[in-house]
Amino acid sequence: MSAASPRGPATEPGTPSLDKDPRRIAGMFDAIAHRYDQLNHLLSAGFDRRWRRRAVAALDLGDGALVLDVCTGTADLAMTASRHQPAPRAVLGVDFAGAMLALGHEKLRSAGLSPIVRLVRGDACRLPCPSETVDAVTVGFGIRNVADTARAVEEMFRVLKPGGRLAILEFGEPRVPVLRSLYLWYFQRVLPFIGRRLSKHAEAYAYLPASVSAFLSPDALADLLRTSGFFGVRVDRLTAGVVYLYVGQKPVDT
Repeated sequence: MSAASPRGPATEPGTPSLDKDPRRIAGMFDAIAHRYDQLNHLLSAGFDRRWRRRAVAALDLGDGALVLDVCTGTADLAMTASRHQPAPRAVLGVDFAGAMLALGHEKLRSAGLSPIVRLVRGDACRLPCPSETVDAVTVGFGIRNVADTARAVEEMFRVLKPGGRLAILEFGEPRVPVLRSLYLWYFQRVLPFIGRRLSKHAEAYAYLPASVSAFLSPDALADLLRTSGFFGVRVDRLTAGVVYLYVGQKPVDT
């Protein structure tokens, strides 16, 4: 984990802290690991599975590819990548939350995917991979939780082989006014309430909508990918803008 101050920025009373100290974020996700998958499927109405398949399809994987899944959590996106056809040679999932990874290991064993998917504890800002060694990189709903987004993007660019692709899924906010109002009501009121009741962890489900609202806009994240060296960057709005898919490619000549 990267070094960081043990204290985050001051916040107004009742406002969730957006401090992204790796120890704090890891601890928060470890605390809800036992309910994480169940809540993901419930609160997304099952659309999360479709979003992950869309992200993997955007990678245009060739036979025998090596895929890196950053902020892998409980390994759902890594597992989706491992089932792609043509089949990847291996998938490496990296996360700094130990309890999330432990749950991911259990899921891999149950699904018979342990020989293909390997999970390791690590920091998105210091990826445990040599330069230019992976064919594709994925991030599923984790880039906004990283302490230094630009550094993480640079690391993903570094480990990709020339010609390799990046796919990032991240929450957004719909643009249509009526839909946006309904979505924000659900995201800021209903989701935290359900999350608190089922996970017994109020902070995590207050942090979620706050972190989405405070994160880079879709245009700003796309610009960051371009300035970090990716070309052909595109931004796809999924499910009316509830989620955005960012896709970019590392140039062959770098």
